[in-house]
Amino acid sequence: MTIPATRVEPAAPRTEPSRKGGRGSRLRRFRQFNARDWVVLAVFLGIALILDIAIIWGPTLTSIGLSFTSWNGITEIKPIGLKNYHDIFTIYPPFWPAVRHNLLWLAFLGVVATPIGLFLAYLLDKQIRFSRFYQSAIYLPVVLSPAVIGFICQLVFSRDYGFLNAVLGRTEHPTDWLGNPHYNIWMMMIAASWRHVGYVMVLYLAGLKAVDPALKESAAIDGANEWQTFWHVTFPTLRPVNVIVLVITVIEGLRSFDIVYVVNRGRNGLELISVLIFDTVVGEASRIGFGSALATLLLCISLAFVVVYMTRIMREEER
Repeated sequence: MTIPATRVEPAAPRTEPSRKGGRGSRLRRFRQFNARDWVVLAVFLGIALILDIAIIWGPTLTSIGLSFTSWNGITEIKPIGLKNYHDIFTIYPPFWPAVRHNLLWLAFLGVVATPIGLFLAYLLDKQIRFSRFYQSAIYLPVVLSPAVIGFICQLVFSRDYGFLNAVLGRTEHPTDWLGNPHYNIWMMMIAASWRHVGYVMVLYLAGLKAVDPALKESAAIDGANEWQTFWHVTFPTLRPVNVIVLVITVIEGLRSFDIVYVVNRGRNGLELISVLIFDTVVGEASRIGFGSALATLLLCISLAFVVVYMTRIMREEER
């Protein structure tokens, strides 16, 4: 009995993928759009672009333009060049204390509040008992408005009926935590950190959940202790979260307004640039051009931190 020979088909030649395939496929997808698809795409992108220009870029560019003018909102707009900026740096006394307070606020959030949020996220990532309750309790201040936190701050640090003086036993000779210029800025930063810690904790907790457990196991096998594993393995993988936290910290540190304005309208040692802008533009002076110059300086300070850090991160990634 003979076995019939089977015919073996020759293997098809392997073809290398075209380098232009990605671009060609994208072009084909765009060509598949009909007129209705293009109309829908244009409408939605147009609405988003118009809102972005009207709400963000329009007021920003307008404020920059008004910073070179003298205008009170009623009379004619008069161009004055750099006079507003010259006056801010030379003959406007509240400006430099406000800059120091804003930088101190930013440093406190970055050096104290942010590490505390990271530490709490690290603890909660270990799935300790009642972790859900702790997470909700720590995140609760984030839901509250900064103005509400300002009112709570008055209840805690008030001289006459404050909770802190009662705990410290200073009812007969109470400390004026909010009226004393040496204390009030620190009390306000503690109140702002109460809210900032919860926000940072949630961001880092989400980043820690995404870390590959195999990396930690490999570090443990190599003999690394818990601190070495976190610092050399876990923390470098959190670089995208670090960028987000940095931007949020800079924004929170430089735009702080509600808490201090609720307490004492940003006076008596609580001068901030945002409070100066509000008082100059909306207050009795109504110097819109001068207030726009202050707002432009605040924008430049904010962009300086973000641009420098982002440039450094991008250079490290290229290397």
